[in-house]
Amino acid sequence: MISQPIALYYFGSPNSRKVTIMLEELGVPYSIVPISMSRKDQYRLDYSALSPNNKMPVIVDPEGPDGRPISVFESGAILKYLAEKHGRFYGASWAERVKIDEWLFWQVGGFGPLLGQNEHFTGGAPEPIPYAIKRFVDETRRLYGVLEGQLTRQRQDGVDFVAGSGLSIADFAIFGWARKWKELGMGEDEFPEVYRWRDAINTRPAVQRALAIAVPKPVPDPGETLATHLKLLGLR
Repeated sequence: MISQPIALYYFGSPNSRKVTIMLEELGVPYSIVPISMSRKDQYRLDYSALSPNNKMPVIVDPEGPDGRPISVFESGAILKYLAEKHGRFYGASWAERVKIDEWLFWQVGGFGPLLGQNEHFTGGAPEPIPYAIKRFVDETRRLYGVLEGQLTRQRQDGVDFVAGSGLSIADFAIFGWARKWKELGMGEDEFPEVYRWRDAINTRPAVQRALAIAVPKPVPDPGETLATHLKLLGLR
């Protein structure tokens, strides 16, 4: 039996890409609903019903718990949901899942947000603020060092991935941000284990498919799709 496709509300950011990587690795059917930030689609009232924080990504799964439709916002929660639903990329034991959660939450609580601030102040702010640039570049370097240490310990135990005994949602979550090292001011030789791991993840066919996803220009209005999903979820 072929499952109904999961709908992914998507903007081409690391947080959205981590979900496409997971979906491609799982090999489950899904469709992309592009969201235009320049048009401020994320602040539409109908989109807010799915994402109260007005961010991407969001998924709508027509076949959620007990076979009922469900929407999930926040990229870390989406990865956990998909891993638990499909029983993959989430360790083989409770102890492994605890370790995977540690690094998943490390990414969503620090690695992503702090690197995002780096990206903003070094390249997106209307005017340079030296204090902010130094603060966030320094914090990025510290966090890359934390990841370098973890990958080094894992390699000493014969594991090539971030947490647990194999590839997991922690890798998918961290990869999207770790691959932006150049834009974030990190040196080419500073973190050899991070760059080795990044390159290994990058060569995976599912990851390449996810990174190749192109959003159509102009981005179509999502109103009709949102209306369908809100009705499916009993929100309209």
